Amino acid sequence: MSKVAFVKTEDRRTGVKSSISTLGIDPVKNKDVLIKPNFNTADPTPGSTHNDTLVALVDEIWDMGAKSICLGERSYPPTREVMDEKGIVPLLKQKDVHVIDFDDLEQKDWVEFKPRQSHWENGFRIARPIIEAECLISTCCLKTHQFGGVFTLSLKLHVGVVPTFRHGYQYMGELHQSPFQEEMIAEINQPFSPDIIVLDGIDAFTDGGPATGKRAKGNIFLASTDRVAIDAVGVAVLKAIGSNAAIMQPKIFDQRQIARASALGIGVSSASEIDIISADQESMEFSAEVAQILLAG
Repeated sequence: MSKVAFVKTEDRRTGVKSSISTLGIDPVKNKDVLIKPNFNTADPTPGSTHNDTLVALVDEIWDMGAKSICLGERSYPPTREVMDEKGIVPLLKQKDVHVIDFDDLEQKDWVEFKPRQSHWENGFRIARPIIEAECLISTCCLKTHQFGGVFTLSLKLHVGVVPTFRHGYQYMGELHQSPFQEEMIAEINQPFSPDIIVLDGIDAFTDGGPATGKRAKGNIFLASTDRVAIDAVGVAVLKAIGSNAAIMQPKIFDQRQIARASALGIGVSSASEIDIISADQESMEFSAEVAQILLAG
């Protein structure tokens, strides 16, 4: 069974703290921690990680006993421009967090992987800080994806650990032009595994995305160690609040991102293997609804 902590809240600091405490683990104590946020663009949440969520997460990681904290990201526009627009660098400097701009990595620090039976033509590259992280914490949003991904939760978040362009090759060009985009998204998650994933679902896109879209309130936070489990619950939440046909019609474990990730052993293979743990009575009422949707597919 994979646990998914479920918190109903409209407050991001509460959401971060309660979701992690409900999960009941501390993989960060005395560790060098790397945070992977959602800074694909600088668009307002859920277009990107809310600054309040990031600050609350940093504070919680320090409180849990981390030895050091870094943040690493590769954005769609130049990463530094996105961080500057969001005001991230001075904010994190105050919190003693070192920022790693993956755009600045040397060629040797993009590690090549060529998994068997991959839908990538010649494999892909992953940022070395992700591969070598002593403790990796990923934080994602709750949203649909209009350009072939269907949804962008924890699996899709990690597209940002693959370069846009390296060694004369357009990795994002291949991804976005492929009919197997969803399978390729799952496959880039093979070489690493986050120690905790925190999903901020207070605001959601139920259509459009990933930068802008039709907005709705989810008013939830999720946390898990299992990317498939948290994405499955996230899709169930989108179904619960009402989303587009690409979310509403297929069964959750028939979604190609989830099906491929399950087949690769990245996470659970069915809804029956997911244990949703509610933080309190208010959370339990909504989580029960979400659990029914999850089990029904």
